[in-house]
Amino acid sequence: MSDNKDTALLEVNDLSVHFQQGGTVTKAVKHISFTIKRGETLALVGESGSGKSVSALSILKLLPYPAAEHPSGSVLFKGQDLLDSDERDLRQVRGNDITIIFQEPMTSLNPLHNIEQQIGEILQLHQGLNTTQARTRTLELLDQVGIHDAEERLAAFPHQLSGGQRQRVMIAMSLANRPDLLIADEPTTALDVTVQAQILKLLKDLQRDYGMAILMITHDLGIVRNFADKVCVMSQGEIVERGETKKLFDNPQHDYTKMLLNAEPKGDPMPINDQAPVVMETKDLKVWFPIKHGFFRKTIGHVKAVNGLDVTVRRGQTLGVVGESGSGKTTLGLAMLRLIHSEGDIFYKGQNINHFDARTMRPLRKDIQVVFQDPYGSLSPRMSVRQIVEEGLIIQEPELTYEQREKRVSDVLVEVGVDPETMERYPHEFSGGQRQRIAIARAVVLKPKFIMLDEPTSALDMSVQAQIVELLLDLQRHHDLSYIFISHDLRVVQALANHVIVMRRGDVVEYGEARQVFEDPQEDYTKALLAAALNLEAPEETFVE
Repeated sequence: MSDNKDTALLEVNDLSVHFQQGGTVTKAVKHISFTIKRGETLALVGESGSGKSVSALSILKLLPYPAAEHPSGSVLFKGQDLLDSDERDLRQVRGNDITIIFQEPMTSLNPLHNIEQQIGEILQLHQGLNTTQARTRTLELLDQVGIHDAEERLAAFPHQLSGGQRQRVMIAMSLANRPDLLIADEPTTALDVTVQAQILKLLKDLQRDYGMAILMITHDLGIVRNFADKVCVMSQGEIVERGETKKLFDNPQHDYTKMLLNAEPKGDPMPINDQAPVVMETKDLKVWFPIKHGFFRKTIGHVKAVNGLDVTVRRGQTLGVVGESGSGKTTLGLAMLRLIHSEGDIFYKGQNINHFDARTMRPLRKDIQVVFQDPYGSLSPRMSVRQIVEEGLIIQEPELTYEQREKRVSDVLVEVGVDPETMERYPHEFSGGQRQRIAIARAVVLKPKFIMLDEPTSALDMSVQAQIVELLLDLQRHHDLSYIFISHDLRVVQALANHVIVMRRGDVVEYGEARQVFEDPQEDYTKALLAAALNLEAPEETFVE
């Protein structure tokens, strides 16, 4: 086979994927075709359920066979049809010639093995290196992917690394055998915008150094614009549009592509009202976690997760809290809800609640609610939607009859856009966006005054994000709700927030009206966040992990 750069490295021809469960056949992918040349980047773009990941996993036959089958198609890699290859031949390709980076590094990395063991295992299995050689090569790879103090990180376990560092380790593992093709399946979805920009720049630099091709799977067209050479847009298992990236962005032809390009969250935040009553307020709020060392676990210092913050949230207003992972955003929110210990003052409607015990706080829980980031993780898989939403009513309003509770559940499901006829179903039977609507219903059913929204849209497709933002604004207008909206996605914050605080390492870097912060940021850190979020430019080295 020629090594000519114009030669197709991968050819997917007329590929179909069906899943059989009982007597039901689901047609996940329908007769798709695409090619990738050496050194080229092709993006498969589409929303959840469009068939992107199923198509990518089919290349290496990583789907759950025999439930999955290919009624048509071929996958030619360097002229070899991988769909017709046996397991022995595929093992020679997997991890050597073709590697994959998955979406969530925390679930992809083994929590029981340190970093040296995980990368070293690949080198020893595929290249036959001994322990010393594998260690040397591991250090080279970690240094190459931008892990600082690599030697000190060798003994670290995945939970001891940040999200960006874990993803860099995944990239190091993927590059260990110098692959010809790298499949990147949503590799930046769970990362902060600045870290996302760093990871994308890293992949492009490594692609140039290694000369490898990249198949990028993503739902975010903002990433594709500056990363891919060519794009295939997928919807309901079919490629509905394809072309060179610039041409497709400048002149999209298919309605679905146009919808994706216009799917960025666009909101009209409530007018700023500085005369509205204060609902939640903190003064000199501190959350310091002790650093213990030695046999007697002596405290030698503190991690200042929240370091003396003054925060005010008024009725019917939204305070956006932005910053990278580890900046203290979620810690601030949990402290305001009295879910973790803190020092300083926390006022709810003028009453200092920071020294309330669990019993005293219980009546206030009805008024102070929370919606978490991952709707699948925050909803019990053993409870139906009705049980999930009515649980708070049973605790907070025990005087309600069964019929009254059922009506409240039905009404709130209608309000958040979920069919009440589905209330006896379980969370796994709903899409990500529907699950988040159910999580919002669980909070709103108690008619709260204040809701903490902790990254409620980060796990969702762009079009679903826009729908959830619109829902939150509608609920705020209808119920005069106050929100604290925690996010690293500045586009979503811009659509919702009246005021914004920018946090870094427990401190407030910048605070002001949302429009002023977005249009005229004063601090370099805020400027770096905005550049990474809105333009996907690599931030300054100052802000690298």
